[in-house]
Amino acid sequence: MDPTATQGHSKEWSPESWKTFPIKQQPDYADPEAVKKAVSKVRQLPPLVHHKEIRSLKNYLAKAAQGKAFLLQGGDCAERFIDCSQKPIEDKFKILLQMSLVIIYGARVPVVRLARMAGQFAKPRTSNYETVNGNRIPSFKGDNINDYDISKREPDPDRMVQAYFHSAATLNYIRAMISGGVADLHNPRAWILDHVKEDATRREYETMIEQITDNISFFDLLHDHRQDENLSKVEFFTSHEGLLLEFESALTKQIGGKHYNLGAHFLWIGDRTRDIDGAHVEYFRGIANPIGIKLGPTSEPDIIIKLIHLLNPDKEEGKLTLITRYGADQVEKLLPIHIQAAKSTGVPVLWICDPCHGNTETSPSGVKTRNVERMSLELIRTFQIHQKEGSRLGGVHLEMTGDNVTECIGGSIHLDHPDLTRNYETFCDPRLNYTQSLDIAFTISQHLKEKNVAMRKMTQ
Repeated sequence: MDPTATQGHSKEWSPESWKTFPIKQQPDYADPEAVKKAVSKVRQLPPLVHHKEIRSLKNYLAKAAQGKAFLLQGGDCAERFIDCSQKPIEDKFKILLQMSLVIIYGARVPVVRLARMAGQFAKPRTSNYETVNGNRIPSFKGDNINDYDISKREPDPDRMVQAYFHSAATLNYIRAMISGGVADLHNPRAWILDHVKEDATRREYETMIEQITDNISFFDLLHDHRQDENLSKVEFFTSHEGLLLEFESALTKQIGGKHYNLGAHFLWIGDRTRDIDGAHVEYFRGIANPIGIKLGPTSEPDIIIKLIHLLNPDKEEGKLTLITRYGADQVEKLLPIHIQAAKSTGVPVLWICDPCHGNTETSPSGVKTRNVERMSLELIRTFQIHQKEGSRLGGVHLEMTGDNVTECIGGSIHLDHPDLTRNYETFCDPRLNYTQSLDIAFTISQHLKEKNVAMRKMTQ
C-alpha cells in the first residue's frame, strides 16, 4: 500500500473519528443541544437495512466488475419528504424494473438494481447562501437539513429524525411491493411509449418489449409453467450520497468486528467532498459497506491513487466503485488517464458512468437542463474508452424519475427548450423523465447487444 495514502489518517477509526478532520458541506446548526438530541434519537432507532443485504450487494458488485452483471443505479437528484407517497415510489420502482429488463436483453447478464431512494435527502451546494427577492438566505440543502420554503431555510436538526422515518416508510413500501408480487415479470405493468415522436423508434422499442415478454413466456413453457423465483421477485438495493455525517455516523453499528452503515446498502462520496484529508474520506474508510467515489474533471490521478489505497486497503472485490462524471466533451481526454491511475494500484474497482452531471447546461431562458443526446454520447464514449484501455464499464448512475417531467431536452420525445416550462418540477438538478430513462436503457442495451454479437463472431 502507498504509505502516503494514509497521511493524516491513523490506524484507529471510530464512527465519529471524522470530527477531527476538516469538513465541507455541513449545516451550521444554531442549537448544539438540539443536534445532540436528534442524533441520539436516530442512533437508538432500528437499522433500515440488514448487514447481510449489504454483503449480498457487495458480491453482486464484484460480479459487475468482472463483467458478470451490470449495475443500474438511479433515482431522484434529491428526494423530498412530500414525495414519500404511493405513486412516486411506485413510478420510480417501475421504471427501474423496466430499464433493467431492457439492459438484460442486450447484456445477457443479471442487472443489479440500486436505487437513489430511501435516503437521498441531502444535496451539496456551490454556496451556503443565495439571494431571493433581494434577501440573502441559506441555500436549500435537502429535506434532511432545511426546507425549500424560503421562510424555513434555517437548518433544523430534527429533520434528521424525519429523514429516518421517511426512509423507513419508503423502504417498507418497496419491500411490500416486492413480496406482494408487483415486481413479478410475468405481469409487467404497461410500458408507456405514447410520447415517443418517431414511429420507427416506437416500433423498435415495441419490438424489443415484445421479445422480452416472449422470452419470459418461452422460459415458463420450458419449465412447465412453474414460476421461477428469479422472475417473480427481484432484489432491490438502496443508496444515497453520504453527505450529512452526523446522520450517517448515528446509523453506523458494529457487527462481527466490522462497522456497517445500516441506513443504506451503498453510499458514495460526492465530487465536492472527496478531499483526501477531509472528514468524509475519514468516515468512509471505516465502514464495511460497498462505497463509491464521484470522479470529475478536477480529479487528479495521484489523488485517485491515494483514495483507492485508503478506501480499499485490503483489495476487496465489490468494495469500491468509481463513478465518472466528465461531460461528453472531456471524457476522451480524462477517462484514459484515470483508468491508468486506478490500474496502477492493483486494487479491484467497479467503473460506472454518471452521464448526467457533466452535461448540465443552461437554456436560453435561464433554466438548468441536460441534453439526452449529450448524455448518450458520453455513455457510448465511456464504453469505447474502457474497451480500448482493457478495462470494463460495469454500470450506469442516473438522475431520473418515473414521472413525465420536462426537465431534460432531447430523447425520443423530442423535448426542446420551450418545452421545459410545461412540467419542470425539480428542486435541484434536472432529471430524465420516464421515456428519456428508457431511451438511455435502450442505448445501453443496443451497445451491449452489438458487443456480444461481435464477441460471438470472434470466437466462431
